[in-house]
Amino acid sequence: MKKLFLFLFVLWFSSNNLAQTIYMQKDVDLCNSKFQLAVDKNLSSLPINQIIVEIGKSFLGTDYSASSLEKGDEEKLVVHLTGLDCYTFLESSLVFARCIREGKTSFDDYKNELTNIRYRGGKLEEYPSRLHYFSDWIFDMNKRRIGKDITKEIGGKPYDKKINFMSTHVDAYHQLKNNSKYVDEIAKIEKDISSRKYFYIPQDEISKVEDKIQSGDIIGITTNVEGLDIAHTGIAIRMEDGRIHLMHAPNVGYKVQITEKPLADYIKGNKKQTGIMVLRVSEVSE
Repeated sequence: MKKLFLFLFVLWFSSNNLAQTIYMQKDVDLCNSKFQLAVDKNLSSLPINQIIVEIGKSFLGTDYSASSLEKGDEEKLVVHLTGLDCYTFLESSLVFARCIREGKTSFDDYKNELTNIRYRGGKLEEYPSRLHYFSDWIFDMNKRRIGKDITKEIGGKPYDKKINFMSTHVDAYHQLKNNSKYVDEIAKIEKDISSRKYFYIPQDEISKVEDKIQSGDIIGITTNVEGLDIAHTGIAIRMEDGRIHLMHAPNVGYKVQITEKPLADYIKGNKKQTGIMVLRVSEVSE
């Protein structure tokens, strides 16, 4: 009974304080364990791309958790490290890496950087302020120099597509279904995304540019699903075979893992995956 009370108290306290952050004590413990890992392995001395890889590896075996950010009717910062989807896996790895490089290793530091990475311009406002589309996330990271979209320079081809998946599938999104104002705002964001010049590496050409991709680069996998820009994400990692593989959270029922096949072959095995976008993370001091 005491344990149940403590559990409920932690949940209530964490969701009603600290800028309306939702988390559990397990998330705090996991966060602290990652920062302790950084100390034990002296990760702060490594380039940021290598830190991303090491933190990513520490999540191997973590269960896939779908829709973990969709909590309640109001947008709040959700910390959920006990289960990850493809986006929250790479997001967490990036956030930890940036915190470690800056020497900011408290749970509050993690939450602040998580807000910075998850929301447009680093500001948590309402639901539309979250970077829901991954191409929009890449654009924002590039704009704020957190990373650089290198897709075009390594051989990318124009990626022209009308983006409107969220505004045309409102029933799939709890906060959109209950707020027509958000639907209008999301539609405006989709229009902005559709008007930008993006590039991608077609699936048949990925192997040709593999040598230009580094371990720790962020990978967005483009899709032929109508209205959608990117359907899957992960972290590039060069394995012992000399090839780039994908470290990722695959899907429900799976755990965070590294693909057995190289990235180029992995993508060819999915008819809905058309190619990749690549973001190279910048050093924090830059």
